[in-house]
Amino acid sequence: MLKRQKKKRPVARRRRIARKNVNPWKHVVKAELANFELVKAGSSLRLEIFSNDEKIGELEVGRGSLYWYGRNRKTRERVDWSHFAEMMDKLAYGK
Repeated sequence: MLKRQKKKRPVARRRRIARKNVNPWKHVVKAELANFELVKAGSSLRLEIFSNDEKIGELEVGRGSLYWYGRNRKTRERVDWSHFAEMMDKLAYGK
């Protein structure tokens, strides 16, 4: 008995769509440390936060409190550590 041979179909190739240079991460944080040890007054850690290459704001972390600068704000908002802990508890645990 002779077996029939199946015809091979040509394989359709998918075209790759050229993507723009897109950042694979949604958020990027750049850090600047004024003093390695945060023991002196005036020493702080400054974080610049970006979302899709747009600056969201700046967070300055010091010994006594932290400061938030909004996207294009000139003034900063001071939050002490105990208030920050309360805000995070409400956000994380709903208390």
